[in-house]
Amino acid sequence: MKHKISKLCNIISLIFIVCFVIKTIYDYGSYSSTLNSAPFYLWILANAICLVLPALILFIVGIVLKKKK
Repeated sequence: MKHKISKLCNIISLIFIVCFVIKTIYDYGSYSSTLNSAPFYLWILANAICLVLPALILFIVGIVLKKKK
């Protein structure tokens, strides 16, 4: 059972990473430096906090569960 949970954590982590890449590309297409006061790297940082950080946490949980087996 832990093996299935570990695999599920890794799959969800991969989905988060793919969403991060897609969202960053979409934001780049809609970003206009004349309309936004924030530089684009702050948008990337916000995407990373919302998507990459949970992906990293889930990946670590998946590794820990796999090693406990």
